[in-house]
Amino acid sequence: MRFPALDETDLLVPLHEGQFEQPLWQTFLARLRAAGSVGGAAILLHGAETVELVSGSFPSGLLGEIATANPALRDGRVYDRSELDGVDTDVAGLRVMRLHPRGDIGATLALIDERPIGAATGSLLASLAPHFRAALRTFAALERERTRAELSEGVIARMNFGWISLDRQCRIVDLNAPADRVLRLSGLLRRGAYDRLVPASPAADRELGQLVARCAEEPDMRPHALNLSRDPWIDLLVTPVRVEGLGTGGQAVALVYLRGDRSSQADRQEQLADLFQLTPSEAKLAWSMAQGLSIAEAAEEHGLTTETARYYSKKIYAKTGARGQADLVRHILTGVLALA
Repeated sequence: MRFPALDETDLLVPLHEGQFEQPLWQTFLARLRAAGSVGGAAILLHGAETVELVSGSFPSGLLGEIATANPALRDGRVYDRSELDGVDTDVAGLRVMRLHPRGDIGATLALIDERPIGAATGSLLASLAPHFRAALRTFAALERERTRAELSEGVIARMNFGWISLDRQCRIVDLNAPADRVLRLSGLLRRGAYDRLVPASPAADRELGQLVARCAEEPDMRPHALNLSRDPWIDLLVTPVRVEGLGTGGQAVALVYLRGDRSSQADRQEQLADLFQLTPSEAKLAWSMAQGLSIAEAAEEHGLTTETARYYSKKIYAKTGARGQADLVRHILTGVLALA
């Protein structure tokens, strides 16, 4: 087995760690310049967009011009200045290597200097090819996961789901961005003195305190729901902490999941009417039923007779494709309307 020389190790570690730097691969490029005794080094990343990373005296845009003028460079082969087209520069030394890993992102790596670049430096570039190819595959995979995470976070944010971990005194230990936004904007739930989570309703405040105290004493307590507001709708689900990372050294005893609707009842009713071609009266009844009211309760809320409400409900089920009230709740609260 051949162990890498010290200078190779000095390059390989920053090569693999460089994908976590900002700007990317700056330590690797600086060390590559030193190892090759050259004035400049650059990486051109080819993906959904082109990104140029430069260290030292490398003319801006030059590597992009070289890559455009030489689209057929072979993977992993190191090219000298004399083998490249479209090199409009007076520098004597230029070495370029293209990498085409299996994935979304490729790269062109280049060294430049006022003097000719020797064969030993070209061999160094070639020896780095398999390592850089592996680093690019990892970088592409991380970028895909980062994009998926951003999309998922965007959906969660639009649905206004959040979480807050609390200690025994209902003090906030940690929370995510959607929950912080609800605390700042809703007026129904706020961060009080000593970071205590305080519902605007005194009754809800007492109930939340009792539930958190139970979470501290009963780690297997079943989750309990608590409604803070119906317009706009804000629900809490209080459960004991069962994820160690949210406990922050054992301080947190309860986890509060919250869902805050970003729209008023009037807006939701209008959106329902547009989505399912409901009449305004049907949309009002459908939204009330989706919030868990029985047909009789929804009829009373909107000043309808029970018979009229039942008649409307049949039309609502037909237009939404729901097979009953439970199915209607699923259609409305977990469908695209939740993202509006």
